[in-house]
Amino acid sequence: MKFQPDLLPGVNMLSRHEPGRVWVGTTPFEGSVLVPWQGEVQPWLVDAFGALTAAHFERAAALAPELVIFGSGARLRFPPPALMRALIERRIGFETMDTAAACRTYNVLVSEGRRVLAALLVETAGPGGA
Repeated sequence: MKFQPDLLPGVNMLSRHEPGRVWVGTTPFEGSVLVPWQGEVQPWLVDAFGALTAAHFERAAALAPELVIFGSGARLRFPPPALMRALIERRIGFETMDTAAACRTYNVLVSEGRRVLAALLVETAGPGGA
C-alpha cells in the first residue's frame, strides 16, 4: 500500500508498506523496524508476533516517545500486557493496530507534531506468527 504523506523536514514519514518491507521517505527497510518521529530508523529484531518479548518493547521505550503505535502485522493482535511493562512504567501511551493502519496513523500523528514511534512488525514467519 502506497501512502502520499506531506514531507516535513527532519521528520520520518512512512511512504509505503508492502509484504516484507516498509518505506520511510524514499528508503526501503526490510523486516520489522522502529520508526521514531525524528532520527534514525532502527531494525527491530523480531520476525513473528509470537517471538515478541519484553525486551522488544524496552527498546521502544528507550527512544522516549509520548506514544507508541504498534503495527501487529497483517492482522490486529494484542501483545500480553506483561510485555509492555517498560512502556507502562514510563507512562508512554500505546496503541495496537494492524501494520497498514499503524503506518497511516503514525503519519497523521507525526504531521501534528507528536513525538510518536511506530513499532512495525513485518513478519517473515507467515501471518500466524509461528
